[in-house]
Amino acid sequence: MHSLLDQSALSSLAEGLVRAAQKAGADAADAIAVRSVSVGVDIRDGKVEESERSEGDDVGLRVFVGKRQAVVSTNDILRTDAAALAERAVAMARVAPEDRFAGLADRERLAQSFPDLDLIDPDIPAVSALEQRARTAEAAALAVEGITKSGGASASAGISGMVLVTSDGFHGSYLASRQSISMMAIAGEGTGMERDYDYSSTLHGSDLEAPEVIGRRAGERAIKRLNPRKVKTQSVPVIFDPRLSNTLISHLASAANGASVARKASFLKDKLGERLFAPGIRIIDDPLRKRGLRSHPFDGEGVAVQPMNLVEDGVLTSWFLDSATARELGLTTTGHASRGVSAPPSPLPSNLYLEGGASTPAHLIAETGTGFYVTDLIGMGINLVTGDYSRGAAGFWIENGELTYAVSEVTIAGHLTDMFRSLTPANDLTFKYVTNAPTLRVEGLTVAGQ
Repeated sequence: MHSLLDQSALSSLAEGLVRAAQKAGADAADAIAVRSVSVGVDIRDGKVEESERSEGDDVGLRVFVGKRQAVVSTNDILRTDAAALAERAVAMARVAPEDRFAGLADRERLAQSFPDLDLIDPDIPAVSALEQRARTAEAAALAVEGITKSGGASASAGISGMVLVTSDGFHGSYLASRQSISMMAIAGEGTGMERDYDYSSTLHGSDLEAPEVIGRRAGERAIKRLNPRKVKTQSVPVIFDPRLSNTLISHLASAANGASVARKASFLKDKLGERLFAPGIRIIDDPLRKRGLRSHPFDGEGVAVQPMNLVEDGVLTSWFLDSATARELGLTTTGHASRGVSAPPSPLPSNLYLEGGASTPAHLIAETGTGFYVTDLIGMGINLVTGDYSRGAAGFWIENGELTYAVSEVTIAGHLTDMFRSLTPANDLTFKYVTNAPTLRVEGLTVAGQ
């Protein structure tokens, strides 16, 4: 295990590739080495369906010849010939089209120090321990009265990380662990069956929810979905359960991606500095949250990172930018470059969340009167160029301010700008996913049913 945490060999390889690229004629270069180790177990009906382990290191080299760039990569690091790989990359760059925005990050923006974000749990559980977690979750779900079948339980663990070296003198590395448990439960019989799930995913095993809790919650959720009804088409407030409310923030993030804005492929392309949400709404991206699922001490170009208010007091204040998209838009990188070994960087949020409001979820439901509480979304009918929103949904009908009967086979539709403007958050924000939001109510969506 300790050998997996030792990135010295990857560091030496990345340094060697950058030196080889400069020797081969590159004006600038960077190299990234990525490590990934994972082990997982799938259980169904008390039996192991699949058990797998994967382990690998990959390396990528990006070179610049003037304003031309090329990227080469390999996963055969034990036999990597740095000189040959660098010469191939430089030859590719010389015939590549010019990109006047291409280049390494500005040197003054490179990270000079690396905060300890507590990302690594060095104790990867044995397969037997993962198997026991999955069995326990499944047994807890099947113990819920009315659960008729298991949709499967799984448990996994692993580590991943990267080393980044640039010809401008940057050298940084980090590792993060991940452990997870999930369960799918099925209730009912024949055509009346319904299913639901629960899961927990954290960096440290000590932060995982107990498998008994995950299994029981999955079973209870499936039971509640039995005997769903349909509703007539109407316009009502829609409340998004916290499992789904983060999808609205993810749509915002996708539309606020600098690459989409530069291509004019975002309905937000002309909205910077405008009010999108009600006053008081804040949406924050925090790459430095300790034990955050997407925390990191520097971005994919070596740029120093810091928390950023994407939305402040309801106003869109920034895009997500890497160096190239920032140059194209006449702005400065926000430190959101993300990359793999086989492509140049592109913008990506880290730990994005919408701050909680003042009302409890129960109060939001009570004051809604008549509406729809959504617990499941189907399909991806989102047009980020126009902002049109349409998705299949299931959940529970709200009557007289209370959740009543299950509803399925409906569609909810609206426009994201209208949805953002009318959005009201509850006070139940928790940090469980990469993108997080509390329970959210959106006014006046069309619920299309019968």
